[in-house]
Amino acid sequence: MADLKMPEINYIIVAGNLTKDPIFRETTNKTPVVNFSIASNRKYKDSTNQWQEDVCYVGIVAWNKLAESCRDKLKKGSAVLVDGELQSRNWKSDDGHSRSIVEIKARRIQFLNKRLANSDNNGPVIEEEDLVIAEDDSVDYTEDSFDKFLSNEESDLIK
Repeated sequence: MADLKMPEINYIIVAGNLTKDPIFRETTNKTPVVNFSIASNRKYKDSTNQWQEDVCYVGIVAWNKLAESCRDKLKKGSAVLVDGELQSRNWKSDDGHSRSIVEIKARRIQFLNKRLANSDNNGPVIEEEDLVIAEDDSVDYTEDSFDKFLSNEESDLIK
């Protein structure tokens, strides 16, 4: 059997709430991009059996139509579920120091914002989920197959 190649897996799903309004920009060639951070909470019991909460702040970047959807639908406090991949960037700050960041490049974002619906102004207020899934249309999901790492002989073995 030929040497198997380790598949390159870079996939993350995280849910949380926006810590600030998204920052929308366009690149020099007019490609839309948006950046925002979310706070993702984790609850656990400590050694004294008391509930504690830990917060992880995660940076998100979205491109193209997904960026425009985020600009139009998200604001500080909005709840989202983000599906994407980790990416790192390096740059020089204004003071000349090298900086780096690891963030999530979003493929899909589910907007989980709650809105209040009241069909008549006299009835009770009903909460309903506004579940919108926006996708990065530049991502080719057919390329996510592990089969591309296998030889014909190896592929025949797993069928």
